[in-house]
Amino acid sequence: MRRASRSERGARGARAACGMGKVRQWRRRAFSHSGACTGHLPHWSGIEQQHGFVHGGVVGMIADSAAGYAAMTMVPDGASVLTVEYKMNLLAPADGEKLIARGKVVRPGRTLIVTQAEVFAVRDGRETLCALMQQTIMVMHGKSEKA
Repeated sequence: MRRASRSERGARGARAACGMGKVRQWRRRAFSHSGACTGHLPHWSGIEQQHGFVHGGVVGMIADSAAGYAAMTMVPDGASVLTVEYKMNLLAPADGEKLIARGKVVRPGRTLIVTQAEVFAVRDGRETLCALMQQTIMVMHGKSEKA
């Protein structure tokens, strides 16, 4: 099986991010390159918890997405990825105009890929680290992502 070039893998991760139809705000703001992905999610009232901060489930979703798309840039054509598990520490309230999630591959493997993500809340141009995540991704050979 041919291994995609670095630029092809980055483009593939970006296409996967843009194809995630249910997360429209995220998909317009996801950027990938080989082994990494950064995504931006604006804050709006529908994603808040009772104190007005972005809900922890949403923070987990964007961390999972950024790290997963980073992993996607590392797999060969004809394969896709699936999250097996992740562990996240919420370090500060996700309170800002937007969140930025930066995912990266820590260790690529043929079957499992270990990734990490950091999520930052941005207020008045200042980033505050609000979450750290470590994740294990399973490579699904022979199963392309849904078109």
